[in-house]
Amino acid sequence: MANYIMFQGTSSHVGKSILTTALCRIFFQKGRKVTPFKAQNMALNSFVTKDGLEMGRAQVAQAEAAMLEPDVDMNPVLLKPTGNSTSQVIINGRPIGNMSAKEYHQGYSLKAFDAVKAALNRLDKNFDTIVIEGAGSPAEVNLKANDIVNMRVAKYLNAPVILVADIDRGGSLAALVGTLELLDADERDLVKGLIINKFRGDVSLFTPAIDFLESKTNKPVLGVVPFIEKLGIDDEDSVSLDDKKNISSDGEIKIAIIKTPKISNFTDFDSLAGEIDVNLFYAEKAEEIETADLIIIPGSKNTSEDLIYLRKVGIVDKIKTLAEKGVAIIGICGGYQMLGEKIFDPLHTESDNDFVDGLDLLPMTTTFAAEKLTKQVTVDEVNFKFLNVPIYSKNLYGYEIHSGITKGEFKIVTKNNILGTYVHGIFDNDDFRRQILNAIRLSKNLAPIKNTRNVRAEKQRNYERLAKIVRENLNMELLHKIMD
Repeated sequence: MANYIMFQGTSSHVGKSILTTALCRIFFQKGRKVTPFKAQNMALNSFVTKDGLEMGRAQVAQAEAAMLEPDVDMNPVLLKPTGNSTSQVIINGRPIGNMSAKEYHQGYSLKAFDAVKAALNRLDKNFDTIVIEGAGSPAEVNLKANDIVNMRVAKYLNAPVILVADIDRGGSLAALVGTLELLDADERDLVKGLIINKFRGDVSLFTPAIDFLESKTNKPVLGVVPFIEKLGIDDEDSVSLDDKKNISSDGEIKIAIIKTPKISNFTDFDSLAGEIDVNLFYAEKAEEIETADLIIIPGSKNTSEDLIYLRKVGIVDKIKTLAEKGVAIIGICGGYQMLGEKIFDPLHTESDNDFVDGLDLLPMTTTFAAEKLTKQVTVDEVNFKFLNVPIYSKNLYGYEIHSGITKGEFKIVTKNNILGTYVHGIFDNDDFRRQILNAIRLSKNLAPIKNTRNVRAEKQRNYERLAKIVRENLNMELLHKIMD
């Protein structure tokens, strides 16, 4: 049987996912056979495994930190919001349908817990250490009875829980004390320690607060983890986009990512943001993209509704005007579908609209089907012109997640300054990414830059850096005692 440690938080976005990632790498370094686990994710940022199953992106990063191939047992339940308090429910990597929040929480979630238990039992047989991530807060009294990701998991495993608070947003002491107060006595007993996360400044000045917390809660503070700049690790969901409207700002190439209400898989663009000549930002208004050298329309969980929204706020007209002027436009997945002439939805797979007009920048139409396509892909070779510059690259890897079937579909479709593709992660291919950026540089009369980056190697260095920082700021000896 495996050893367990579980991170729960005082709220969403306090750093549970990052701490789980850090411990996966730390335990891997110690020679443990370690795996991450999160019973249920609610996120539009997903990934497709080698066997074509869909899971949350955070557990993919955690698996990479543990040097494992991502597996849906690490995240057996995934909820992808579609709008109007409704989510697509994905169990063991396969969608089973859309449910309202009420239908899911009051009728189905406890059934989904069967999949959670089965996944845990399989992991328990194959690993000696399981690092578990909770979701939101365990003290949401309105959801607690049917919650399957926090204390229900901890009780099922009798797993020790570490409660995490984000001091950067303020109120962390009250959040920790209040969360513990709202837990039942047996749940409170499972909490074996506290962590203060995202601390800025001199930690020695925080000693009185640590003393207060330990006295007030009778729980040890395992550590104060500093705020880590330029973490370089995939974010779990679009909540993080609120913290980084501009995520790189020094480069000569201005890249605008259109931030739609149902944006998905925004981590597709992290590798672009890491380039020295890129100024990448997220845009919500038409005037914000006026001076962009490249406009990217990202994936969407509700392509039709997002397209209607973009037309309403004037972004569609602005993109079409800029495209006519020769500005580079790229669409990924849902964004690719938007670049076509029309999007049909006869089965109302995504919305109540029978069809919506596209941007009419690529000669194609898309029709939504009942079944979703999820698979990893390799593009053996691409050979085309973009901005009148030849682009040639081989063995591009990525993955596809979409319900739409596009007439005349190719992996990559181009027309002068317009490019569309269904391939998520395509910019993680170093040679291809640099060629696209160099095409833009040439269009601006700038000299091309030789590729010097290896995104995969950078990720591994980032996991090492994260593990070092966390290891140095946590009482690892006490953590091991708690686990044992």
